[in-house]
Amino acid sequence: AVGDAPSPPPAPPPAEDISPDDIFIAVKTTKKFHRPRLNLLLDTWISRNMQQTYIFTDGEDDELKKKIGSHAINTNCSAAHSRQALSCKMAVEYDKFIESGKKWFCHVDDDNYVNVRALVKHLSQYPHTQDMYIGKPSLDRPIEATERLGDNKMKPVNFWFATGGAGFCVSRGLALKMSPWASGGHFMNTAEKIRLPDDCTIGYIIESVLGVPLTRSNLFHSHLENLQQVQRSEIHKQITLSYGMFENKSNIINLKGVFPVEEDPSRFKSVHCLLYPDTPWCPPQVAF
Repeated sequence: AVGDAPSPPPAPPPAEDISPDDIFIAVKTTKKFHRPRLNLLLDTWISRNMQQTYIFTDGEDDELKKKIGSHAINTNCSAAHSRQALSCKMAVEYDKFIESGKKWFCHVDDDNYVNVRALVKHLSQYPHTQDMYIGKPSLDRPIEATERLGDNKMKPVNFWFATGGAGFCVSRGLALKMSPWASGGHFMNTAEKIRLPDDCTIGYIIESVLGVPLTRSNLFHSHLENLQQVQRSEIHKQITLSYGMFENKSNIINLKGVFPVEEDPSRFKSVHCLLYPDTPWCPPQVAF
């Protein structure tokens, strides 16, 4: 009919048809957080993604092994929350990913909820053979560092990095190019060269050394941002969520009507029941 708006162009097909099995999800933790943090993840998002998820920790735990088997990996790294200990774990994560043959390496922390459906949808836009580094910076400007070149020579460098606290993903194509600086013991040496933590070191290798820019996504969330701003109606689109303290206040997703905050202080159970209302322990509720 005259005056009808032209129909929108068809959406481009996904760059790649991937499934959850193509993604290697590495969760970094420490033994003292196995009970308070990991059990919550195992009861929620990991329960539906056991095959894709690998837990990197620093101590043996028979109970964890019973739940997730060989996907519980004792890195034998120090339990200290030091730069060296964090880099030691990331080095093991990287090597295990390369060994796995999977298409995407995604790193998260033990205070992240991962919406794997949203993750698969997002990553399917990009070919895993291309250089892709996807995540969200926690700073509003590139980080400035000093690269130690030997013979007491120093060189200033600056680069963007995706914060590990929100999670980030690296394509296999790019991860393979990182190998000279990241595989085996090289990751620790690279981290020492710039004296920054593990997530910064990943950004340094990718942006500063390999010249690949960070692809930003606002679908990743850390406790370093105000989580109250995530709308209930948008939760199903988000890739990662977090919880914690922000400016001395409890920083959680604002989600009423599923579990009271006392029963679910992180709001992860409530999020899980919104996304998967068929979960046996979820109360009856209205789904999205």
